[in-house]
Amino acid sequence: MAIKLFATDVDGTLTDAGMYYSANGDALKKFNTRDGMGLKLLQAAGVKTAIITSEDTEIVSSRAKKLGVDFLFQGKKPKIETIKELCKTLKIGLEEVAYIGDDVNDFDLLSAAGLKACPADAVKKIAEIPGIIRLEKKGGEGAVRE
Repeated sequence: MAIKLFATDVDGTLTDAGMYYSANGDALKKFNTRDGMGLKLLQAAGVKTAIITSEDTEIVSSRAKKLGVDFLFQGKKPKIETIKELCKTLKIGLEEVAYIGDDVNDFDLLSAAGLKACPADAVKKIAEIPGIIRLEKKGGEGAVRE
């Protein structure tokens, strides 16, 4: 079955999982432009894109807007329920979803997705999910593009 929705986690997947703070207390995240191009290429191929994260930040909103991501879900728990609802809206099944994530809060969604992947530095519980593609790149280093 063809993939119709590609969804990604943010911290540890689109970013290196680091939490950066300026002297003024501003929170910062480092995104990789290659991941952004990867999302653009998926969109050009007709695949819907989504970002889903437990956090709720303006940084992620800005990045999603810049990339023209089709769906942005912030502060959503559990992630699998959010994606199930989106699948109903799009009239697709979880087997038509590709998802990439790196930590325990991604476990249920990764276990259910039709295509599942994790960055090279994902936590052990995620890297050991049956059928998961363990990427060569770490989070924030182009893993989503890979």
